[in-house]
Amino acid sequence: MANFTIADIKALREQLGTGMVDTKKALEEADGDVDKATEILRLKGAKGNAKRADRSTSEGLVAAHEQDGAVTLIELACETDFVAKNERFGALAEKVLAAAAASRADSAEAALAADASGQTVEQLISDEAAIIGEKVELRRVRTLTGDAFEVYLHKTSKDLPPQVGVVLAYTGDDAETARSLAQHISFANPS
Repeated sequence: MANFTIADIKALREQLGTGMVDTKKALEEADGDVDKATEILRLKGAKGNAKRADRSTSEGLVAAHEQDGAVTLIELACETDFVAKNERFGALAEKVLAAAAASRADSAEAALAADASGQTVEQLISDEAAIIGEKVELRRVRTLTGDAFEVYLHKTSKDLPPQVGVVLAYTGDDAETARSLAQHISFANPS
């Protein structure tokens, strides 16, 4: 008999977001060792990620963060709109955005290598994708510097997060015109 309690199962489930049966089996296999069980569950999640590698990511969100004369814009993609509007996915996007902005990443590759609380953004996304159960990818990252910015994030559906993002850097003080331009850019859909 493994050396763990129902409270141990509950605590590990809350920490990792895993299912009850998987958590119990991992604790049984690890003979109650929480660290070993965590590693077992992470490896199982990584195998699930590998199975999802060929799937299409047609949903997701865009998010922007302005700090110190720069704006970083990310596009984080997932498979379904259900996940796109999930709180866990939104929290992941915030962590990815914070790491990308802190490193002033200007490409997805640079952002994936950025530090996110002791691990890379790539590892963070992989760990969260294993919990979420869908393919998640950081599709695009851009950082723009300038004097003033207009950030326009457009929702294609009112119950989903923004999926179109425009950052317009400008000089001067005509914020109304800058906002209008950003909206027109999002409508015109330039590459």
